[in-house]
Amino acid sequence: MIVGFENIGLAYEDGAEVLRSVNFSLDEGQFRFLTGPSGSGKTSLLKLIYLAHRPTRGRLTLFNNNVTEAARDDLPAMRRRIGVVFQEFRLLGHLTAYENVALPMRIAGVGQNQYREDVRELLNWVGLGDRMDASPQTLSGGEKQRVALARALVSKPDLILADEPTGNVDPAMGEKIMRLFIELNRLGSTVIIATHDLNLVKALGKPVMRLENGDLVDSTTPDPAAWRASGGHKRNLPIKRHRKPCGLTQRPSDEPPIRLLQSTPPEKGVHGGLAKHRFCRPPARPARQ
Repeated sequence: MIVGFENIGLAYEDGAEVLRSVNFSLDEGQFRFLTGPSGSGKTSLLKLIYLAHRPTRGRLTLFNNNVTEAARDDLPAMRRRIGVVFQEFRLLGHLTAYENVALPMRIAGVGQNQYREDVRELLNWVGLGDRMDASPQTLSGGEKQRVALARALVSKPDLILADEPTGNVDPAMGEKIMRLFIELNRLGSTVIIATHDLNLVKALGKPVMRLENGDLVDSTTPDPAAWRASGGHKRNLPIKRHRKPCGLTQRPSDEPPIRLLQSTPPEKGVHGGLAKHRFCRPPARPARQ
């Protein structure tokens, strides 16, 4: 089990519960959208998963470990297996875009000669090849979003959490980002994406977990007709119109691939997930005769 919630409750200092008796589980390689109106508890649920908070009650399981009983010293190793795309970016202002993306690799003790090419390639792929040496203070909101995305994915984590990952980018880049999530999921990563974008949810057809007032009220494959009949499209989820939502899973012919997207499903390793810290390299071309 990658993630397991058993009767999870979370209350902040004022005592009011923001999550109430939440139950669900995800195994390796599963994909879920997390939806619901603002203030329903989506970000709080993600914070529990990436270990920013511990639940007030219930049992939280990560990578088959009972987090509610785990020692504090055991948490960093679990956090390193999680890639998080924060809604507020959380870039370090004294580091360049390149250095922010490389930070997870440095923390893991990977040498720069091992990750330099990967970081550069991923930044080029998200359209920031000419902004690698820029500081976060000089980047636009969309550029910061793409740096945060690259930082979360560069180590190919076992679990990927994304809070509104397409909220600050144009539709074309949003589709490109979603293709990357889909491919990483195909390679074995478990993915949870919190979003208000109903068109995105419908385009991919992935299962949905829906929160309302701290309660998990639905965990199902989306039914757009039922959603509209309930008035949810007017009440909670503002719709953004993507250019071609049906093409999210296909790479345009003029878009250069990255090695990450050329990878094949991995063998299970020490952690039961992906090989760490290196994009899979394409085979070398044979020498000309």
